[in-house]
This record gives sequence, structure tokens and C-alpha cells, in this order.
Amino acid sequence: MDNNKRDENMVRITTTELAQSFIDEQIKALRAQIGDKKVLLALSGGVDSSVVAALLIKAVGDQLVCVHVNHGLLRKGEPEQVIKVFRDELKANLIYVDAVDRFLDKLAGVAEPEKKRKIIGAEFIRVFEEEARKLSGIDFLAQGTIYPDILESGPVKAHHNVGGLPDDLKFELVEPIKLLFKDEVRVVGKTLGLPDNMVYRQPFPGPGLGVRCLGAITRDRLEALREADAILREEFDNAGLAGKVWQYFTIIPDYKSVGVKEGLRSFEWPVIIRAVNTRDAMTATIEPIPYDVLGKIVDRIVHEVKGVNRVLYDLTPKPTGTIEWE
Repeated sequence: MDNNKRDENMVRITTTELAQSFIDEQIKALRAQIGDKKVLLALSGGVDSSVVAALLIKAVGDQLVCVHVNHGLLRKGEPEQVIKVFRDELKANLIYVDAVDRFLDKLAGVAEPEKKRKIIGAEFIRVFEEEARKLSGIDFLAQGTIYPDILESGPVKAHHNVGGLPDDLKFELVEPIKLLFKDEVRVVGKTLGLPDNMVYRQPFPGPGLGVRCLGAITRDRLEALREADAILREEFDNAGLAGKVWQYFTIIPDYKSVGVKEGLRSFEWPVIIRAVNTRDAMTATIEPIPYDVLGKIVDRIVHEVKGVNRVLYDLTPKPTGTIEWE
């Protein structure tokens, strides 16, 4: 069988028993491939890289070196969760890189969406490369490639940016979940004992909040976005909507409107709520949010998030709107 092709008779991983069998097979394969060498992994905290990290920890322990780059565009609590789960609980060899200022300084004044994406991707490669060059004896690079990545863009998961590392580093790739679909990766992650909010983490764009803080990113608007997003996610959890909605998030555009707060006129940003369901992300429908839940979300956002005085609800399906705004 082609190493990058899934056997049409391959059993789908849908149960804990099948997942455990896959884990056992991969541990043997990883030990045979890596031997006593070291392997490097860019650990974002997303389900794919997290499952790869957990597999490698079981297979080769501290021969794995994880690098978590905090570029300042993650959701509230995500860097802390990566440290807690992998360094504190799984005892991973984890390097945490605080690159917030570095990224936000590069993005200052940049409003064009594609230019923002390119800056974020290129800077991630630079930061990861710098960390890789500080280490000695690294022979392997692990990636969270999954089967749709191979079908859509070839064998290297370039949209995770590590595919752009310089050739002189000469890493051999380690891709233990490259023949799995996303739902199978989640079953494996659950079986490995990763927390539900990591395993069932909803889709999140590579540039993170950078494409939800519309236009030129400012630190105060980015922080407002992070807080509003956290409130939305918390209230969806409380209302039992988290498992029913494929993707839900907030957006803050780069303009302000007049409002009234504590009897005084305010000139502040609006927050836009987006909540959609889809099978393949090619089309998407709007998830109706109960009015009482919406009311609570609005009340919390306008009273708890600094710099915000309005909440809007995007009712546009795809087409004509895309799921993300940028």
C-alpha cells in the first residue's frame, strides 16, 4: 500500500477498542522509526498536534521535544492549558515560547487579510526554526498531518507552517495519524486520555484570532475579542449548545459606534457572533440560538468586555457569506 494512501478496506476507528489497537500499533511503529533519537513537534494545542504529542510521549517519552509558540492570537486559556496538560500532567519535555510582542509588533498597522496571514505564517516558521537550531541531536520532525491534508495539499502539512522549515535542518518526518480522518483522531485522543475541551476543540484558523480581529490588529481590540469569545464559549457550554454547533465564535471589526453606558455616551466597538453548522465547510447553515441564551450572552459581553457597546448576530449562510470574515 502507498504510505500516503488509505487502504479502502481499512476499518474506521469508531470505538475505544479500535483506537487502542491503533495506539498500540503506532507505538511499535514510532519506536522502530525513531529508535533512540530525538523528535521535534510544534505543539499548537489543537487536536491533531495534541494527539501526536500524546502518542509520542507514550512511545518515546522525553525523546520528544515539544515547542509551543504563543503568538498572542490564541483563545483565552489555551497556552495555559497546553502547559498544564503536557508539561504538568503528561510530563512532556515542553519548550514554551512567549512571542506575543514579536508577532503583534510585526502585525501593527497591517489591515489586508492575506498579508496578515502571510506575516503570521512566516513569523511562526522563523520562531520555530530558531528554537530548532538551539537544540542538538534532533533527527525527526513530527507533524499532525491527517488524511484530508494529504488529499487536499499533498504529503506535507504546509498550512501548519512547519513544512516551510529550511532544508538544511534535514529532519525526517514522523506523521503517525496521517491516514486518519478528524473524527477518528478525536476517538484516539479521547482514548489517550486527553481532556474533552482539547479533543473536541472546534475548528480554529491557523492565524487564530488574527483573522477575527478585522483590519489592523490592536492589542486592546484583540483582548476584547478574546474576552468576548470566552463568554460566548462559556454560555454555549452552559446552554448545552457546544456539542450541537459545528463552529461558533466572535468577531470585532475595526470601527466604532455610538452607545450609552451608565448614562453617558460611549464610542466603542461592536461584537459580532457567528454560529454555523456544516458537513464539509463548503456550505453552512445558521444555528438558531435560543433568544434567552442570546440575551444572556449580549448582557455579559456589553457589561464585562471593555471597549464594547453592541452585540450583533450574523445570520448569513454560506453561500453567500463565508464561515470566517477574513
